[in-house]
Amino acid sequence: TDKDGTGEQNGYPSAIPTEAKSTFVPSVWNTTLGLLEYEGAAWYLRKFYWDGGNARIHFGAVMTMATVWVDGILCGEHYGGFTSFDIDLPDLATGEHLISVRADNSFDGGAIPAKMVDWYHYGGIPRSVELRSMDGICVTYSHAYYDLDLENRTAYLRFRIKLKNYGEAKTDTVSVKLNGSPLLTCPITLTAGEEKEIETETVTVSDVAIWSPNSPTLYTFDTETSTDGIRDRMGFREIKVESGKIYLNGETLTVKGVCRHEEHPDFGFAFPPALMKRDIDIIKNMNANSIRGSHYPNSEYFVDLLDESGMLFWSEIPIWGVGYTAEMLGVPLFVERAHRMISEMAEQYHNHPSIVIWGIHNEIPSQSENAKALSKVLYTALKKRADGRIVTYACNHPFDDICMEYCDVICLNQYHGWYGGGIESWAKHIEDFKARRAELGMQNKPIIYSEFGAAAIFGHHTFDDIKWTEEYQARLISHAIKLFMEDEAIAGCYVWQYCDIRTCAEMGLNRARGFNNKGLVNEYRRPKMAYNAVKTLYSEN
Repeated sequence: TDKDGTGEQNGYPSAIPTEAKSTFVPSVWNTTLGLLEYEGAAWYLRKFYWDGGNARIHFGAVMTMATVWVDGILCGEHYGGFTSFDIDLPDLATGEHLISVRADNSFDGGAIPAKMVDWYHYGGIPRSVELRSMDGICVTYSHAYYDLDLENRTAYLRFRIKLKNYGEAKTDTVSVKLNGSPLLTCPITLTAGEEKEIETETVTVSDVAIWSPNSPTLYTFDTETSTDGIRDRMGFREIKVESGKIYLNGETLTVKGVCRHEEHPDFGFAFPPALMKRDIDIIKNMNANSIRGSHYPNSEYFVDLLDESGMLFWSEIPIWGVGYTAEMLGVPLFVERAHRMISEMAEQYHNHPSIVIWGIHNEIPSQSENAKALSKVLYTALKKRADGRIVTYACNHPFDDICMEYCDVICLNQYHGWYGGGIESWAKHIEDFKARRAELGMQNKPIIYSEFGAAAIFGHHTFDDIKWTEEYQARLISHAIKLFMEDEAIAGCYVWQYCDIRTCAEMGLNRARGFNNKGLVNEYRRPKMAYNAVKTLYSEN
């Protein structure tokens, strides 16, 4: 650790200090005894052997500011703890080398997320680090775009492919295979060191299998040059909003969802794949069809599993608004980082069919002009990608919000019966907001209740149905879901939340045990009464 910021002058970029301790990657430092509450910088160092030639180090994620040295030479940096980034090392010599990474999870005036969030400030390298060999013209990414004729099961498919030349000027061919069969080829010429994006011609794919929750058919595609290639997967499906409804593959979609943090008290954000699969199984067993990735891009491995399982996903960036004032939303550094995070999320997660919703922010002061300007920038950036996905945000004060023109679906976070009012106030709120929606002329935008719920301590039962009991939580959530499912204006809901999570002291709220206890299961995935109540209601609707 490097609380006083002297690691660089102490030589950490170029030598492993004698006081360093062994750890594992992926991991967060907070699960190390004595470092639960540590916030600041820590250094990760490792020696590695290289056979010579162009190298790329791929980081799945580093919390939150990463600075990277190789053999004492500064090679790059990245801000944002939930998206991946690459460090290129051209013509790296044969032999042993030292990589040194400074991971810093502290906060500045443009921090995303803010210091005040309702989850825990983990630090470290929570996702994998890979060493890759780069030779000739390499494929950085290959994004599939298509128009889908559902009636005739025909797709009109094209690709946007980003290439980088790691050698001398060269003419080559980039080809794409779909499920192993040749699909298209395209001649390319890149100068030495050149990086560019190309768009292929459109090809027709007939008799396509449609990806859906009940039949999550995936296609494998290989994008190759003479020296490099990548393999990815995609699914053909259509998501759209029309006349106040959400349609998936031409059929009305009712969202039966749950919000989930990718967090566990024993692993923090370094979430093991086996537990990812178990979470999906538990959520599918609850008859849910969608997960909201609260409040940051989840591991791509998790999203791969969602693609395979048919579970729909809402992916968002970590702008959790309670920690921001309206003035902070206009800070240039903050806006630049938000735009970069949106771009990185959309680029890195583009081919996943399970992602049907992009989220741009959560509970910011959306009654302010700065919030409106920010929403316009982020909404426009995502719509320009023309990937057909729904773009939205979650609002917690819907009656004075001025940003709703910059969303495709109106998503509301409301906690009647917990933070204010009683359970009986839900019905009036719904009718009042539908009237507000009509005043705004936005009846064609469906409503989703993106957060609602109540806390319950696992195993706490009484005969009196009072707050913090499993009985009260189950009754409140059941009451709300019944109202949502009976109302034509409401396209569905996401229960807050799937599991209890560790949270931070800065919230200043009553968080028993240091956890947000609104989970349908506890932090070790043991079910509360509300889990079975939701399972019953989701099976009936």
